[in-house]
Amino acid sequence: MLIAQITDTHLGFETGNPDEPNRQRLDAVLALLTEGVNRPDLMIVSGDLVDKGDAESYRRCAAAFEACPFPVYPCLGNHDDRETFARVFPQIPMTSGFAHYCVALDGLRIILLDTLEPGRHGGGFCEIRAAWLAEQLFEQRDVPTIIVMHHPPFDAGIDWMSTKSNEPWVARFTDVIAGHTQIEAIWCGHLHRPIVASWRGVPVTVCPATSAQLALDLRPIDPEAMDGRPMVTNDPPGYALHRWSGGGLVTHFDTAQPRETLAQFDETMQPLVRGLFAERPS
Repeated sequence: MLIAQITDTHLGFETGNPDEPNRQRLDAVLALLTEGVNRPDLMIVSGDLVDKGDAESYRRCAAAFEACPFPVYPCLGNHDDRETFARVFPQIPMTSGFAHYCVALDGLRIILLDTLEPGRHGGGFCEIRAAWLAEQLFEQRDVPTIIVMHHPPFDAGIDWMSTKSNEPWVARFTDVIAGHTQIEAIWCGHLHRPIVASWRGVPVTVCPATSAQLALDLRPIDPEAMDGRPMVTNDPPGYALHRWSGGGLVTHFDTAQPRETLAQFDETMQPLVRGLFAERPS
C-alpha cells in the first residue's frame, strides 16, 4: 500500500489570486502523484490547508483534492479555521467540536488528530482530544496504527518554530500514547522540511511542504536580535510517500521538479540489475 502525504499547502497566501505560487506548487505535486509512476492508494494532508482560514481558499483546496483519482484525508493545522473547514469539507467527521477521525485500511489504521489551538501557532491537545485518542487506541490495540498530526511533538532544533518538550500539550499526548505498542509511526507537518526522529520509541517523520520550505539553521535565535539569517526558502515543493508492506513501514521524501535522467534501464544498466538480483536469496 502506498500512502502519499502532503502538508502546509497554505492556499490563499496571496489573497484574491487563484493562480498564486502556492497553488502552482500544489498542482505540481498533485500532477506528479496522479500521473507519475508512484500513484498512491490514498493521500493524507497534514494541516495548514489554507493560510488565512477563508472559505474561498478552502473551496480552491477542495476542488484540487476532488480532482485526485484517490481518496484524500485532511487534518487541521494552526493556520486553519475549524468552522470554515467543516463547512467546505462536510465529509470530514467532527467529534466534540474537533476534526479528528480514523481511517480503516487493509491491516492498518490511520488516526488523524486535530491539534489546532486558535490564537496559537504551536500545537494544542486538550483533555477532550486526549480522551478521544485514548478511546481509539484502546479500542484496537492489535491493529498497526499511524497517528497523523500537524504539530510535531518534539524539538526539531529549528528554534523559532520548534515545539518545546515542556509544553503541556506534549505531556498530555505523551501520556495518552504510552504503552501502545501498535503505533507504527507519527506523521507530521508544520516545519516545512523533511525531518526524521525517534521520539518516545516511535518513529516520527515531518513532511516537507508543498509551499515554501524553512531554511535549515539550527542555531538558537534571539527574538530581539535580528541577525539577518535566512528563514524561508524557495526550495521545490515536497511530499512524502509511505510504503506499508503489512510487515513494516518505509518513508520516502521527494520534490516536484524537473530532473535530468543520468541512467535508464537499458543494455548499459541491465548487467548491474541482473547482478543485484543474483545476489538475493531465492
